[in-house]
Amino acid sequence: MRRKALAAIVCLSLVLSTLLSACGAGNTARPGQEPPANPETAESGKKPETAPSENKVSEGDDIDARITAAGESYDGLYVYEEPDYDYNAGTTANSSLVGGFLSKLFGSSSSVEYYAADAGATAPEMETAPVEEYASGAVAEDGYYEEGYPEEPWFDPQPLPVDREGYNDVQESGFVSTKTRPFSTFGADVDTATYSNLRRTIFEGYGLEPGAIRLEELINYFDYDYPKPEEGERFSVTTALTSCPWNKDTKLLRIGVRAEEKEPENGSNIVFLIDTSGSMFDNNKLPLAVKAFKLLAKNLNENDRISIVTYAGNDEIVAEGLRGSDYDKIAEALDGLEAYGSTNGEGGINSAYAVAEKFFIPGGNNRVILATDGDLNVGVSSEAGLTELIEKKKESGVFLSCLGFGEGNYMDDKMEALADHGNGNYAYIDCTGEAKKVLDKELSQTIYTVAKDTKFQVEFNPAEVKGYRQIGYENRKMADEDFADDTKDGGEVGSGQTVTVLYEIVTKDSGYEIPEVASKYGNTAETNGDGDGEKDENSGELLTVNIRYKEPDGDTSVLRDYPVTADMYTEEMDDDTSWAAGVAQFGMLLRDSEYKGDSSYQVIYDRLKLIPAVLDDDYKAEFLYLVRRVRDDKDDLSEEEDDGNFPEE
Repeated sequence: MRRKALAAIVCLSLVLSTLLSACGAGNTARPGQEPPANPETAESGKKPETAPSENKVSEGDDIDARITAAGESYDGLYVYEEPDYDYNAGTTANSSLVGGFLSKLFGSSSSVEYYAADAGATAPEMETAPVEEYASGAVAEDGYYEEGYPEEPWFDPQPLPVDREGYNDVQESGFVSTKTRPFSTFGADVDTATYSNLRRTIFEGYGLEPGAIRLEELINYFDYDYPKPEEGERFSVTTALTSCPWNKDTKLLRIGVRAEEKEPENGSNIVFLIDTSGSMFDNNKLPLAVKAFKLLAKNLNENDRISIVTYAGNDEIVAEGLRGSDYDKIAEALDGLEAYGSTNGEGGINSAYAVAEKFFIPGGNNRVILATDGDLNVGVSSEAGLTELIEKKKESGVFLSCLGFGEGNYMDDKMEALADHGNGNYAYIDCTGEAKKVLDKELSQTIYTVAKDTKFQVEFNPAEVKGYRQIGYENRKMADEDFADDTKDGGEVGSGQTVTVLYEIVTKDSGYEIPEVASKYGNTAETNGDGDGEKDENSGELLTVNIRYKEPDGDTSVLRDYPVTADMYTEEMDDDTSWAAGVAQFGMLLRDSEYKGDSSYQVIYDRLKLIPAVLDDDYKAEFLYLVRRVRDDKDDLSEEEDDGNFPEE
């Protein structure tokens, strides 16, 4: 009898030890997610969350230490232990050890397939057993649940696919002759998704495919010290002309724009459109989206209206017209969201815009904010179909913001298409730090448009400039004739937002050869439709920056022009130009651009770390940490076998 009792005690000790180990392993942070909060302090607010800025060092400390502190504060958000799956038990190895032991001890045979619970663990291809019927919900023909949420499991248990992310391949712009193409026309782009997505992949050790890196989104991720607009002006526009840091035969033109800062006079009408399908189960998807929307909600007041629409197999209106001051109600509705089922994005979009129109505020800020991984599989789901759908919806006067989440099945191409064609902007939320940047620190920039259909047209003087190359904005290019056509869509610019544009230009005195096409009838276009084509070629003007924009509720554009003359050239770069150039160089190295010239990760790091703003700007310090990390990873690869993830300098 004593032996049996002793054996039972030993068994129970093993069980408790194993359970404690499993609980410890389960407390590991997922990529893009901070470590789970202590339940005793998570809701009370007694212990503040760890944010990237909290590792900031003082100005007197070494600048390299400052950069390390800023980078490691983000780096920690991506470090996690990847659980091993035990398919025989239908759960992770750690928990299957407990479950298997308890099954044998107590005779339990129930287990739930749990493959979708952690996107970081790769499930091999296998046939998934049919879903059983649960008392709380009958199983429909498509394998998803009807009549409410089932108690267990409450998500689709099929393995999530990995390495199925969707990106458009950006073809880099080359040099063109001003004799054949004196105009460069494009829509404004204030999206920043590429930068935070790239950061996530660098911290995870592999980086983005070169064609997925949009340089303008790297450059525009950062704020610049451009002056505020003068009274009555929507923008301030500054230009700088200097030596190109990677090509001694060209010059670098930087165009800097800052929009006026405004707040909606009549309040905001915002619809949270949230993907709650099964693929959004992971911690860096729906749970992170809920946390992000809570951050936004804390900035609202009684003049604002909030509605919440979700979509999975079907769309659902969770809340309508809540006052912005009713934070507890908004938070409660968000906390009740669960991920399950398929992804009917079309239904969600239709419902969200219908609700936005129902509570439309004339003269106010009317916007749908979409949070999803972009993996739509029911209804309209192609990029072309979504583009057509959202172009119809934007006629309602409701703007759009797209927030991307997650990895493995992330569809960047669909997110970008929705934002570009829906009078919108696009950010990727990889962690709570980015959520705070987009929906708290830069909230007005994200959700309040002050200039609609903003377009740029740079007209080069062929008598002074032989050729040029625009850096980035490849997928925002427009026909020259569309610049003055108010029916053609441009880009949206938010309150106080900055837009930076870079050109590498070849002046007439440069030895750099620009390919030309000879014509017996002449090569130079006379006018862009706004001027008279009779400018004095010897005026000293190198180029003119033309900008068109509309009021948020307007249909007719306003034109502004800003000449750039040769005497504006300076040998030394100002800090804003140097920073933008360094970010562009980093992107060109990652893309292995044929135009990267003398760029190197070390040169970028050494030059940019001397800019004073690095001491005060966490995002800039963190960027230099990324540069240094890629440099070090490349050096490590050169000592072993180079796997091609990070191109050689």
